[in-house]
Amino acid sequence: MNRSLSLLHGMLLALAAPALCARAQTPGGAPPNAPLAPPQGANPTPPQGPTREQTWYAPTAEDWAKPCLITWQRTFDDALAVARATGKPVLVCVNMDGEIASEHYAGVRYRQPDIAQLYEPYVCVIASVYRHTPRDHDERGQRIPCPRFGSVTCGEHIAIEPLLFDKFMDGRRIAPRHIMIEPEQAQAEVYDVFYAFDTASVFKSIREGVLDRPPTHDVVRSDRPALERVASADTRDRAAVEQAFVQGDAVQRRRLLESALQVREVDPVELLRLALFGFDLELAKIARKALCESTSEAAIDLIGDALRVPLDALEREALVAALERLGGTYPRARTLAAVQRGLASRSAALDSAGWARALEDARAPATDSYSLEARLESQSQRARSQPEDAQTLLELAESNLALATAPETTRKLARLLFQDARDAALAAEKLGASGWRVHAAVAVSSAQLGEFELARTRAEAAVGGLPADPSSWSSMAVLELFADARQRAIWRASREKKEWPPQWLTDVHAAYAVLARHPLGTDLHVATHHDFLRSLGAHAQAARVLDEGLARFASSWVLHDRLRGRILAEKGVDGLEPAYDELARAPGAAPDLEWFAGYASIVAAEYQRRAGAPEKAVASYARALAHYDACVTKSPESRASSDHYAALALGGRARVAFERGDLDAATTDILASFARRADAAATLDGLNLSPVDTAKQLRVRAIERQRPELATRLQAALDALDPELLRLPAFEREAPPPSSGNARPPERARDR
Repeated sequence: MNRSLSLLHGMLLALAAPALCARAQTPGGAPPNAPLAPPQGANPTPPQGPTREQTWYAPTAEDWAKPCLITWQRTFDDALAVARATGKPVLVCVNMDGEIASEHYAGVRYRQPDIAQLYEPYVCVIASVYRHTPRDHDERGQRIPCPRFGSVTCGEHIAIEPLLFDKFMDGRRIAPRHIMIEPEQAQAEVYDVFYAFDTASVFKSIREGVLDRPPTHDVVRSDRPALERVASADTRDRAAVEQAFVQGDAVQRRRLLESALQVREVDPVELLRLALFGFDLELAKIARKALCESTSEAAIDLIGDALRVPLDALEREALVAALERLGGTYPRARTLAAVQRGLASRSAALDSAGWARALEDARAPATDSYSLEARLESQSQRARSQPEDAQTLLELAESNLALATAPETTRKLARLLFQDARDAALAAEKLGASGWRVHAAVAVSSAQLGEFELARTRAEAAVGGLPADPSSWSSMAVLELFADARQRAIWRASREKKEWPPQWLTDVHAAYAVLARHPLGTDLHVATHHDFLRSLGAHAQAARVLDEGLARFASSWVLHDRLRGRILAEKGVDGLEPAYDELARAPGAAPDLEWFAGYASIVAAEYQRRAGAPEKAVASYARALAHYDACVTKSPESRASSDHYAALALGGRARVAFERGDLDAATTDILASFARRADAAATLDGLNLSPVDTAKQLRVRAIERQRPELATRLQAALDALDPELLRLPAFEREAPPPSSGNARPPERARDR
């Protein structure tokens, strides 16, 4: 990796990293690598005692098609409000995609009427860091419920997780987990159940947790008009009001909206969203006016969404002013306001126009190590003969930098050259040298030596001028350091809840705009620029940055990752594959766009599986396989990668067949997956499941269905894999501590 990008690459990985996973629940008494079956050739029979696949059996397609019967509140504040109004306790449930017990709860137990009744005495919230539908609202502002949990959006069950983690999880992410809370007793925990060996012990805790409690006083509003339900925080009332708004006439909608605006205890943001993005322009204007007057934190994101659409200047200014007013209470609003101001101005620290002119015909500089070594030797001789000449020392510093960054230079030698460059530049400065060359030499060499504060300070000083060679490696590195310095200043101010000048964002935007034109600019620069803008709520500007980046780096994995996310957010799952088919079929399209189209089909299939659309998922997997076969034909060097993802597509299709009860088709596809690329067998897909996971559960199901021939074939295929591939995923390897004198874990590891 280019040395100048090491810091940036680490930061980018942090931005793009997946959400933190909860640790899994593992049944006690079963070691991680327990044998899967009797020796080959023997009649397969169930092992002694239930296996983990039998204890928490996998949901079928029929199970997933049933609605989730537990009512989840949208936010923890809503849950507390409902709990205090009814006298019920709060029950926090934590779930994790792909973890075997969590899958069982989400796909089976939460959909069973008798189990749902156990949860009725509680006010329930669900926490999960995984997204199951690509967006939370459609183009008209209507909610898109999470297909896994039902009454919440994915954004809601994702947003609630860090809050609950900080409050109740003792610094440990474990799933599944059930925590009972008494809101009237300073939100005290009554029990916290995890690492249970079976579901019965969990349900026992849930049942016993509400014994001997005073009667609750449920408020029944289902038979009341929607206008009388506006003041309720209960998700059932919120949904009824929103449905009445969507289905009502203009008069009814206006009455609901005006009624909601008079209620201060409940944030009507979802109702405002419906008004903002509906077809009634007058109601949209009322909603924007309400946002301008709102004092709620929940209004911040909606104001950001409202600013993404074309508005007249006065309304836009009023919304930005509302953010600045809210910023007095909520730092996040202040940040979003600074973004709107900062992106509308020009950088005073960096001459963007001058850089653009200087880089018009620039090309990446050639690196000839022999010439660079000769140049350095010549400069060293001159410096020895003229030790008091600042210009000579500065040229020596630049010669050291040039050789240090040459591809053939070893890391050990490069460090010595960077040290010499820094020392020579500082010596030249003492003799009177100043300007871009000195600051740039000190900035770049200090960064490579780990002295980042000095490097950023010098980079800020350097960008006030223009280098003699704007296409050099040093100029690129200085721009990168300058952008990083401004980003860090913004992050630090935001973390400390302090105001920061919008000009800082202007500077970041300008520096990355220059890097996008620089001959040594990379797709990592584009991705970092894009992610930074999105993290601050500047979605429209981030989209433009991404489009321009893809025009230059058409085959960038990191940029296509961002593009898929944007297409899913704007067009939904149904828009993803057509968009990539169009890219792959465009005149002059790079051959590897076929590969990206195949990956887009896999992503689409996984969302369709989450949404309970198995037929669509099977069709998308078939298209993925066709794309990868075509990619291998066009680009034989892509075979290893294409086979890897084709194997995952076959494994995903096998999982669909397994859940639908078609054991023959599932076996055929899982064996084809192993044959296509065995090394992919333990790779987790977007649902946190691997082909090995499916094969293990498929083998157990085959035994249960009296299909010994399938079980034997599956066992033989598993035995042929590298044993390392058969280990449980890392998130499932932490087992509960064994109880004294008993190999099995206690039913409740913690119960307060």
